[in-house]
Amino acid sequence: MSLLSLTGLLLSWRIRTVLPQVTGRLLDIGCGSNDLVRTYGSEGQGVDVHDWGDVDVVVEDTSDLPFPDGSFETVTIVAALNHIPNRDDVLVEARRVLVDGGVLVVTMIPPNISRTWHRLRQRWDPDQQVRDHHHHEVWGIKQSDLKAMLTKAGFAVETETKFMLGINTMTIARKAG
Repeated sequence: MSLLSLTGLLLSWRIRTVLPQVTGRLLDIGCGSNDLVRTYGSEGQGVDVHDWGDVDVVVEDTSDLPFPDGSFETVTIVAALNHIPNRDDVLVEARRVLVDGGVLVVTMIPPNISRTWHRLRQRWDPDQQVRDHHHHEVWGIKQSDLKAMLTKAGFAVETETKFMLGINTMTIARKAG
């Protein structure tokens, strides 16, 4: 199996893991090729700072979204938070666009695995070919750091589920009152 086909397999694994957690209107921040939204259907929108070809809304900054308060029941950030320079501001913005009691779903791998994985697939990864790794990006996020960021942004972490052979973690957090 090539690294390119492995990348597609891992993407579909993330989508299969996250999709059952999505209810109501969905916003996928850092949507990339927008596969999660396309799989979910018409109640979803994908937003990104780069147009990967099927992005619903391209913005300059995902901490300043063009949606009213309380527009979505679910916000997802799938394997993207470490690529966002102003992570804390984006989490606050995600909270703003969620309805009261809305759910944020974040998937993330730890830094040591992220660094190794990105280096292995650098030649085949369209993301790295187009824009490379920027100085503001980090190699994954430790789960303890993610929990602290979510709490600071006004979320209550409800569950943390390991998947992808225990390499990845899906964190579900609810917009706290």
